[in-house]
Amino acid sequence: MSASSSPESTSGNTTELPKLPHGFEWLKLVASHYTGALDENGEQHYNRVLAERQREASCKRCEKYRDWNLKYSPTVIFMREQIERIGGQVGREHIICDHCDEYKAGGFNPSLGVLLCQNHMANRLHLEDTLAHELIHAYDEMKFHVDWTNLKHHACSEIRASNLSGECRMTNEIFRRGQFKVTRQHQECVRRRAVLSVMGNPNCKDEEMAKKAVAQVWDSCFNDTRPFDEIYR
Repeated sequence: MSASSSPESTSGNTTELPKLPHGFEWLKLVASHYTGALDENGEQHYNRVLAERQREASCKRCEKYRDWNLKYSPTVIFMREQIERIGGQVGREHIICDHCDEYKAGGFNPSLGVLLCQNHMANRLHLEDTLAHELIHAYDEMKFHVDWTNLKHHACSEIRASNLSGECRMTNEIFRRGQFKVTRQHQECVRRRAVLSVMGNPNCKDEEMAKKAVAQVWDSCFNDTRPFDEIYR
């Protein structure tokens, strides 16, 4: 697996982006905004700068959480080791933080690596669950040669990722998603999240098709805990 690289300039000319105001320059702009001293153009400039500063801050936070989990998370460390055992590699350079317009926490691309959506990452534990989820997809890609255009293949990997990553633990369901069911909570969470993910597949026409694909592979894929001996988290 290779990481995506920055596009190289096709000519000798490069366009430099304007630097963000920092320090007293930024404080002056903020004060002008709150005192109503900015005209329409000034407000537009303030909003652009604010959005860029927030994006910069969320990127730094995401990268900090990512690096911590790469070093200390037992699940993340274990999954990367297992991927290496079957001939793959997901290095730090293959795991990028970026702004996502879609409301999702992350994604996996067999050619590019793992995406962590910095603007939708609640905290370090949320990133750990998300990274574990995507690493299970990476493991499945290496181990089983998943055909991601095949809805049953996609459904199986989504079932496994939600089942094994920890994102469906009861505390997440209660405090993050407001789901208060006690019986079969874990199974319902895994099924719900797998269906939602399969619905995003271009070859999936509707929710019923996604539900059918998940149902067809449910028993075998839910009970397949490889590379774990059992549901760890």
